[in-house]
Amino acid sequence: MKFIVSSSALLKQLQGINGVVTNNPVVPILENFLFEIEDGKLTITASDLETSMMTELPVEARESGRIAAPARILLDTLKNLPDQPVTFTLDEETYTIEIASSNGRYKLAGENATDFPRVPVVKGSAPVEMPSSSLSRAINKTIFAVSTDELRPAMTGILVQLADNQVTFVATDGHRLLRYRRSDVGAGQTANIIIPRKAFNLLKGALPSEATTVRVEFNNSNAFFSFNQMRLVCRLIDERYPDYENVIPVSNPNKLIISRQEILNSVKRISIYSNKTTHQVRLRLAGSELTVSAEDLDFSNEANEKLACQYDGEDMEIGFNAKFLTEMLSNIDSEEITLELSTPNRAGLLMPTTPDDNESILMLVMPVMLNNYV
Repeated sequence: MKFIVSSSALLKQLQGINGVVTNNPVVPILENFLFEIEDGKLTITASDLETSMMTELPVEARESGRIAAPARILLDTLKNLPDQPVTFTLDEETYTIEIASSNGRYKLAGENATDFPRVPVVKGSAPVEMPSSSLSRAINKTIFAVSTDELRPAMTGILVQLADNQVTFVATDGHRLLRYRRSDVGAGQTANIIIPRKAFNLLKGALPSEATTVRVEFNNSNAFFSFNQMRLVCRLIDERYPDYENVIPVSNPNKLIISRQEILNSVKRISIYSNKTTHQVRLRLAGSELTVSAEDLDFSNEANEKLACQYDGEDMEIGFNAKFLTEMLSNIDSEEITLELSTPNRAGLLMPTTPDDNESILMLVMPVMLNNYV
């Protein structure tokens, strides 16, 4: 069986789904791409059992057939070929694959396509459609706060809450919490699903920069995303997500409004002098002045800076992990941010002072205990 395809077009599609392939998979066949040809169309699948990605592209072919092709050697070959038509000759009896280009011929050992795991079919829910830009933004605003603690599996994914007139994305690692909500995407149904971090990372890399509609379907065990010629199926995390709404403090009388870039730059500079274990920085609020300071007693390092701000509330001093503050401030787009506080031992709420239309971003960060009130 033969087919002819552009080397660069094939490489682009393979790179789009290659993130699924793991180096030491549970089943050796998963080190391969599954090639399926039917009606002049090549469908390529990559899987790690939990997540599968599929893409397709037109090829010149007269026959149908299936074979598993080794991912790494195939990608390395195509990366080093100039853009040109290449001819693939597949032997479904010996599972050998021969690639012919204008430069030469390359022969590699494939595997039996029947050993490749079957991709689950998702049927059950009414499909939800959302713009790729909205989904990409939601993933970017939350994924950095997802936990890596395998002992709390629910928190290793992003909670997606669907409602009639809005969609909410939530991520937390126990130290900080991100809630991203869009009011311009209605699901027409109510459901809570937890999408694994890897699936959303792959999706983030695959979503096109141009405006595209992403179709989302799910059932009790899997979620299905499709756009353009790309499809992704992932197994849902079957766990109960923490009741995050109860963690968000309701009464926060102390409100700080400050330039996002100024406080971000200040925290970056001051954190150089913080303890390398706790990464603790202090925020001292008094009148219209914010003092950012840090000290590392082990090395007698210390630093402080004063920033002008708008502050409405009682004078107070609170400690935060500089790494968390830096990441959160870097993921807000507005020129000014609002930090709402209640007491030095309760979580602070960070949000854009002027939110964009149709979206709401709330970031919660737990404080670090300061020595003077432990």
